[in-house]
Amino acid sequence: MIFLFSIGFLEIGWIEIIDILLVTVLLYQLYKLLTGSVALKIFLGLLSIYLLYLVVRAAGMELLTIILGQFMGVGVLAAIILFQPEIRRFLLLIGKTTAFNNDRFFRSFPWRREQSDKLSLTPFIEASKSLAGKNTGALIVFAKSSELKYYAESGDLIDAVISKRLLMSIFNKNSPLHDGAVIISGSRIKAARCILPVSENQEIPASMGLRHRAAIGLTEITDSVVLVVSEETGQIALVRNGEVYRNLSSADLRVKLNQFLFDTDQKPAAAVSEKSVSAA
Repeated sequence: MIFLFSIGFLEIGWIEIIDILLVTVLLYQLYKLLTGSVALKIFLGLLSIYLLYLVVRAAGMELLTIILGQFMGVGVLAAIILFQPEIRRFLLLIGKTTAFNNDRFFRSFPWRREQSDKLSLTPFIEASKSLAGKNTGALIVFAKSSELKYYAESGDLIDAVISKRLLMSIFNKNSPLHDGAVIISGSRIKAARCILPVSENQEIPASMGLRHRAAIGLTEITDSVVLVVSEETGQIALVRNGEVYRNLSSADLRVKLNQFLFDTDQKPAAAVSEKSVSAA
């Protein structure tokens, strides 16, 4: 092994440098994951107790050392329970970036190609245009590599053929299914009234409501594409990888959906979309 330099009795080589860099990146990602949430305060509280434990043990306070030692003995289990949402989100982020989760990995298989070609974008574009004209909010999720079974089960399973009239009926303000998201899997409407995770990104503008935050939250941890129709402004937006493309026309919406769902390289005739949010 070739050592680059030494500090006292420590000999530093390429492996040690890579190790330090990887740990730095991991700690930075954990910090970003915890920033802005109550989990950061819990982590600081646990760290304070651990530092107190080290102090009382060094000072020879046996009774307090035993009490805090018992608490620290179950610290790993307690951390798993307390940080369950953050751990789950962290693992989802890792799984999202793996090669096997990339939809292109499976695109060569005949059944995946056939499934993708069956999806018609016209009902979504026409329904979005009609809903936007009436200032009726909508949230439509296009599942890609994952069927989003967990989120689909949070709503009402439908398994229906896609049509403009059905989409407009679901998001009608008097419909019991309008509150929540519709999940599209394959070429069918899988479920409606689904609950999506809300993003904790503090850089999201205040002008964006709960629909946009839910769309950003889901795309931060999955490779899904989410179509949002704002109830306040009537604007149409697409969200992918935590990035929001706002104020889309019907033509731009079709181009973006083709690009995001089928990886086409088409360009809109008039680019009026705005990428307004980038996930941290």
